Amino acid sequence: MQLTKHWAATLDDYVIDLAWSPDGTQLAAASAAGPVTLFAADDGGVRHELPGHADGTNCLAWAPSVIAAGAVAAKVAVVAGVGDPGFQRESPESPTPATAPTPATILATGGQDGAVKFWDTAAGQHTATAALGNAWVEHLAWRPSAGTAASGTPPQGSSHPAAAPLLFAAAGRELRALGPDGSVRHAFPPAPKTIAALAWEPAGGCAAVAYFGGICLWDADDFVVQKELPYGNGINALVWSPDGKWLVSGNQDPSVHLWIPADDIELHMSGYEGKVRHLSFDRTSRWLATSGGRDACVWDCSGAGPEGREPAMLPHDAPICALAFQQAHGLLVSASTDGVVQLWSPERKQPLRATVRMPARAAKLAWSPDDRHLAIGSVQGAVYVLRCEE
Repeated sequence: MQLTKHWAATLDDYVIDLAWSPDGTQLAAASAAGPVTLFAADDGGVRHELPGHADGTNCLAWAPSVIAAGAVAAKVAVVAGVGDPGFQRESPESPTPATAPTPATILATGGQDGAVKFWDTAAGQHTATAALGNAWVEHLAWRPSAGTAASGTPPQGSSHPAAAPLLFAAAGRELRALGPDGSVRHAFPPAPKTIAALAWEPAGGCAAVAYFGGICLWDADDFVVQKELPYGNGINALVWSPDGKWLVSGNQDPSVHLWIPADDIELHMSGYEGKVRHLSFDRTSRWLATSGGRDACVWDCSGAGPEGREPAMLPHDAPICALAFQQAHGLLVSASTDGVVQLWSPERKQPLRATVRMPARAAKLAWSPDDRHLAIGSVQGAVYVLRCEE
């Protein structure tokens, strides 16, 4: 197994976020200084330079690709909710039904200006803005699409229609549900503390919102509280298992806490060297990878869960700063603060598959939708795309 260079590019500042488009044809990379660059996946050519947020961009998120194109509003300025606080009209030249951007081309960004901006990435144009207040927008997450591109059939347990794109955006203690046209679908009550993490349940029925002291599960259709999960410390990260069974937090104490919300079951895994900031499940929901030290710690969550089991420890010589399982295959990539990136097959007796040393530590890792390419964004502003091949 090898990780070989496909292409590389440089931004004007720290790569604060990056993500592949759902169809895998584009890579969006956000500079901490504000601009967002859209690269062609095949050769790294710059498709568009988006201005992003003048005070700095914090996060970005692509709308799911299988949402019907007709779900996008006819005109950005003519929408239900145009009178909602924070909605900003666009020009009369906004897209009409025939030319409105399809969800596969919609990118949302959040910035230090307290705003969420929406972009038509095919045209390279800004289409809408929703202002959330003075706090930085640090978390964006689209409700998972209800079906697949092939079938359009909702997965088991899904209760929302395919044509209902919805973005949750968090700034400080504020949480908003937004449409792809920038309309405010719902303004939630302020969280008890600053929102620290946001993660959708895979079937799209609810979103988990974390803050110091616990997690609230908000219903995606009625916007009411489904359940509250108290936790007596700070939470850095959240992840659901792909099957929706487990909700996991990486914590400041430092520890990992696991819930089975449907059964009110909790497990607690402690003993980490430092705060747990990075979590990733594999596609089967069995393996949970966590940071929190110089090893990528991989727990077996099959059956009753990891309590009482010894984790697999995948070693680095410096603290783990990022990790991610592939979308549809079993490889795990981990990065450490000394610039080393390693590829693993956690279930193997000899799990290490490849090692690459980068000029600077990775700030973000992202697998392409087909798992053939790994994007790495560094603290020095470099964007690398590596091929994963035998």
